[in-house]
Amino acid sequence: MQTTAKDLAIDLGQDRPGVIAKAFDAIAKANINVDGYCETGQGILHVLTKDPAATRRAVEGAGFKVREERDVVVADVADRPGTAVQIFRQIADAEVNIDLTYSLASARLVVGSKDFAKLKDTLRAEMPTGARM
Repeated sequence: MQTTAKDLAIDLGQDRPGVIAKAFDAIAKANINVDGYCETGQGILHVLTKDPAATRRAVEGAGFKVREERDVVVADVADRPGTAVQIFRQIADAEVNIDLTYSLASARLVVGSKDFAKLKDTLRAEMPTGARM
C-alpha cells in the first residue's frame, strides 16, 4: 500500500552539538511522534510526522526555519532482502529521478559522526561479531 505524506525540510543552522536534540525536543514538547527522519549532513533535517502543520509550528517556535514542505510517497514494504531494489527499479523503469529517500522509524536508530570512537564510547556500542574496525 502507498500513501502520501508531507516531508518537512528543516534548516538546522550552524553545525554544533545539540542542534538536532533541540529540534527533536521542540517536536516532542508539542506531543508529536516522528514517523521518520534523516539529516543530510548539510544542516537539513527531513522529518515526517502525521501532523506536519503542528510540526512546523513547533520547530519554527524553537527558532528553526522550514525550508520546504513537500509531498512524498510512503510505500509499505516487506522486511526482507531485495524489497528496496524492487521499489527503486520500478521507479527507475518509469524514468523517475529520486531526489529524496529515507526509511521510516523502527526500534533502531542509526547515528554517524566524524568522531566515531567518541560516539561509540558515548553510546557504549558493541561491534557485531566478526566485524573489524
